Amino acid sequence: MKFGRKAQSDPVEGDGGADDLAAEGTDPGAEGPFDSEDLSPQDGVERVDLGSLLIEGEPNRELRLQVDEASGTVQSVVIAGPDGALELRAFAAPRNGDLWSEVRPQIAAEVAQAGGTATEREGRWGTELICEVPQRAGGRQVTRVLGINGPRWMLRCSLLGAAAAQPDLAADWEESIRKVTVHRGAQAMPVGEALGIVMPPQARRVDQQG
Repeated sequence: MKFGRKAQSDPVEGDGGADDLAAEGTDPGAEGPFDSEDLSPQDGVERVDLGSLLIEGEPNRELRLQVDEASGTVQSVVIAGPDGALELRAFAAPRNGDLWSEVRPQIAAEVAQAGGTATEREGRWGTELICEVPQRAGGRQVTRVLGINGPRWMLRCSLLGAAAAQPDLAADWEESIRKVTVHRGAQAMPVGEALGIVMPPQARRVDQQG
């Protein structure tokens, strides 16, 4: 489906112009990920509308949704390919805040509690985490976690497979991140609350235990 939203002023907080850009001088809208208010209805790009996330289709990759089996709630969007996967979640954030800087230490602490390590590195969108967690069957699972601050939202991206193990060779997966569009909506939400994901009829359901 083709999807685009006309730019409009925020009926709750108004249009802050340049003040709405993400903290630390980062403007995700300059190259993506994009905010839905910045899309043009005439851009001709086909996107799957999942509520808070609008995803472009890509050759040789499959779009899936992870669903919590107990509650039936969609937890995240997954783009899967032959060499890895990208998990996407969007959260409500302050208009001029830097939610990723607050969340990053929490993720590192959770990884440490699981007996793993979380190492910071500088990437395309700023500071990332390379998380390594030991597995019961042996070996370690490597996950590369990015957080991108947008206007009143934060997009959390978790890369698995080659994109996590070899970050410098993951330009194609970074391009998938760049093309994501986040739809925050005008409603008031607590900071850190996950933005809702809607399951379309054609999506593949992947149940997530617990």
